[in-house]
Amino acid sequence: MSLKLYPRRESVRKDGLPHFFCPGCGCGQVLNFFLRACDELGMKTEDMTCIGGVGCAARIPIYLSTDALHGIHGRTMPWATGIKMTRPDMPVVVFAGDGDALSIGGNHFIHAARRNVDVTVIVVNNLNFAMTGGQVAPTTPLTATTMTTPYGSSEPPFDLCKMAETSGATYVSRWTTAHGIQAIRAIKTAMQHTGFSVVEIISQCPTHYGRYALGSGSPEKSVEWIKEQSIPRTRAEKMDPEETALNFVIGEFVNTQRPVFWGSTIYDGAEE
Repeated sequence: MSLKLYPRRESVRKDGLPHFFCPGCGCGQVLNFFLRACDELGMKTEDMTCIGGVGCAARIPIYLSTDALHGIHGRTMPWATGIKMTRPDMPVVVFAGDGDALSIGGNHFIHAARRNVDVTVIVVNNLNFAMTGGQVAPTTPLTATTMTTPYGSSEPPFDLCKMAETSGATYVSRWTTAHGIQAIRAIKTAMQHTGFSVVEIISQCPTHYGRYALGSGSPEKSVEWIKEQSIPRTRAEKMDPEETALNFVIGEFVNTQRPVFWGSTIYDGAEE
């Protein structure tokens, strides 16, 4: 698969620039992955709705030439559900951080997956609450140092992909900012999939997680660490779970079909 040098310029909201992201933040890469996926699919951002809540990743829709909804923390799934209830033909993409999706928004995430709402959710997992100073988050690795866990986190992290699968999501995959081609391919698959689609992208946060947990504010070192900790799903399946407990298992986990939720009925896409 070849990568274009630049996505379509008209897809970017120029009046939103310069961007909000810290130097080296992975959110800029995810924005680029998404735009490239749209280019590959021939989809126009102007023909979809993009939703962000609160957090670094939630700012991504600000830079897209699209109908965008940017509101309070953790409520992206109810907004997406409401839009799909009234406009089932409208592509809806949610951009959320790990805190936005699984902390205050965890209950909504579970039930949107259970209902199989036809939306694409791109979760940028930077392993901490980055925008508010680097606090421990639902996905922070065990023993990791953060601003609020100076002696290391004692809470086992959520596995976002397992949670999505268990809750009923019909497309689930995980990649990282070090796996750009695979991440773009996963976003394309998710956007073409009918049903609740989740793409988790493990992302570097050099400003907080890098400094606190990895001892370096270098984006390059953070990306290298992520890549070193990543294990393909096919290899992880042959290993003892304890061996992969502190790693990021990457790959596609679910790709199936079942009827989607549309208002008070179940909608299977068939014409009446």
